[in-house]
Amino acid sequence: MAKIFYELRQNKNNKSQVFGKWFAHSKSIETLNTRKLAKHISEHGSVYTQDVVFGVLEKFRSCLVEMLLESKRVKIDGLGTFFTTLENEPGGAPKKEEFNVGKNLKALHIRFMPEQEQEMNISSREFLKKAEFVNAESLLSGDGEKTTNGGGSSQGGNTGGNTGGNTGGGNSGGGSHEPIGD
Repeated sequence: MAKIFYELRQNKNNKSQVFGKWFAHSKSIETLNTRKLAKHISEHGSVYTQDVVFGVLEKFRSCLVEMLLESKRVKIDGLGTFFTTLENEPGGAPKKEEFNVGKNLKALHIRFMPEQEQEMNISSREFLKKAEFVNAESLLSGDGEKTTNGGGSSQGGNTGGNTGGNTGGGNSGGGSHEPIGD
């Protein structure tokens, strides 16, 4: 079974209701770039070479961005849906007619919502049930502590939300908002 590594971190925000409490944060061991992912896919008994898979992934990336910039959502069956959201400057425009894109819009974000169809559900809670969790610190000490399916360790889990955006919240401990590959 695949393993999800985590490390425990203490909430150090003395204004938080959960100050001093400990929370699990995911710990990635590697970030696969497109070339490495293509190699991995081609090693799964694929009839396609690494270069062909790489080309398809690169085309997917460029077409995904193109479609998102045309105000379209992109659903990958069995995986989920990519879409955009707008971030406004704080305060907003005083009147509708005074709204100015250059002044009032702060950012355009790409978001992802996991598949939620019953047979392919990879939403946060269903994904949690399929994972085996290993405390990354225990690997260094040789302890090998692990928590199997369900994530029900005494250290707590991060079940997050699945509404797009930063899906790492949900435990009121702040969630992990670190970039993939940390």
